[in-house]
Amino acid sequence: MSEPARPTELTVPAGQPSERLGGTRVPVPPALLERWQAAGIAVSADPGERAWAGRDWWPLSIGWAARGALPAVPAVVVAPRSTAEVSAVLAACNEAGVPVTPVGGGSGVCGGSVPVFGGVSLDLRALAGLHDLDEVSLVADVGAGTFGGDLDVALSAVGPGYTVGHRPQSVAISTVGGWIACRGAGQYSTRYGKIEDLVVGLEVVLADGTVVRTDGRAPRAATGPGLSQLFVGSEGTLGVITSARLRVAPAPQAEVRRAFGFGSFAEGLHACRQILRRGATPAVLRLYDRTESMRHFDAETCVLIVLDEGDRAIVDASAAVCDQACAGATRLDDALVARWLEERNDTSALGPLWQAGIVVDTIEVAGRWSVLATLADQVVAALQDLEGTLAASVHQSHAYPDGACLYFTVAGRRPDRSPDPELQASWQEAYYRAAWETALRPVVEHGAAISHHHGIGLNRGRFLEASLGSSFAVLRALKAAVDPNGILNPGKLGLDSPFGPPPWP
Repeated sequence: MSEPARPTELTVPAGQPSERLGGTRVPVPPALLERWQAAGIAVSADPGERAWAGRDWWPLSIGWAARGALPAVPAVVVAPRSTAEVSAVLAACNEAGVPVTPVGGGSGVCGGSVPVFGGVSLDLRALAGLHDLDEVSLVADVGAGTFGGDLDVALSAVGPGYTVGHRPQSVAISTVGGWIACRGAGQYSTRYGKIEDLVVGLEVVLADGTVVRTDGRAPRAATGPGLSQLFVGSEGTLGVITSARLRVAPAPQAEVRRAFGFGSFAEGLHACRQILRRGATPAVLRLYDRTESMRHFDAETCVLIVLDEGDRAIVDASAAVCDQACAGATRLDDALVARWLEERNDTSALGPLWQAGIVVDTIEVAGRWSVLATLADQVVAALQDLEGTLAASVHQSHAYPDGACLYFTVAGRRPDRSPDPELQASWQEAYYRAAWETALRPVVEHGAAISHHHGIGLNRGRFLEASLGSSFAVLRALKAAVDPNGILNPGKLGLDSPFGPPPWP
């Protein structure tokens, strides 16, 4: 399996990296290092390896990297090659009280794999490969360190070809374990399902080194709570995922594309709701407000792009439902879908924007259809009113019969553009924090979800208890039960840590 190039936007000058976040830094006892090295487990204290493991694609990391800093760095990077080695590392760290931060491709955007308390970064990329494919039952066993592009290649090479259908923007630089740990959703999720729909069973190593295997014996079982879902979205705080059994689908044989223009975002939302209400599930159903429609498509309307793939009879029926629901809209050139396909994974502008002093991020949430239009208007208006905002916009994606994901984009710059780099950095961080608080306040007030698929990590941790309400106490209890010493990815999900409070915000 191949390893993708590390993103140049996050390159840090050679040598000992400086750290941006404060807090406790836990070392790894030499006796543990000697034990692992004697057992043949790969351990590295190389500054470059530690720098790679010290950040993800959290936008703040990009701004800090431009000034030669990282959020945090681990004491060492440990790269196990088997579940047994993962078990040995966790058992030793649990006994010694050393924090462990699992990392796959490092493609998260919320600081979820930042080792804020030092200790061990557990590099899981060697746990890769398509281990088994049951073509009759359409399930595959896959190593957690497998990159999305490698999985696509391996599945498509088998017989008539298969697909998981999970295609996030980060597909080339994200891993199966990361998808599951962050409860991700691919761009084709309305057809294939989100990652929680694709997971049949998991192999997980607990904090004390115990290896457990959850579910996966049958398509469904009434054998108590589905324990796989306990770890889906847990972001490495409850256990380390080492392997997954996933549902797959035959490679699609047909495709349809559509593009429509609506007079308002609310009208487009209504059409999307009608499509899902009738049972159609086109793989891609993305609606853009006027600002984003102009930015992406040079169109002075609210653009809806539709793409579906699969069996010819199914996709034709899906297209017919979409055509009927959008009968009152303007039919646009289907080439707009091709433009989206060409540009959908391009993040090359992110680094240069932060280097130019422009704060930019996306904030994805989810809510019921009954609140989406109002929520979209409120959040965009609130962001536009925030001092320093250059632009705020929204699009809708990942639709369900009962609601959808709203994806807000915000950009801001300090009005006086101070030449002092520290003042500039301080303003960027303050604006970034204010933008998130401004956006998520109405989300919580409307009872919507503060994240649809990017997860919580460091960035959203301060909002999670208010979002979950009394059920947050259950999450705390689960953490205490399976990780009583608190070594697994401490500081994330807004959970208490024995190493101190999270250093952000």
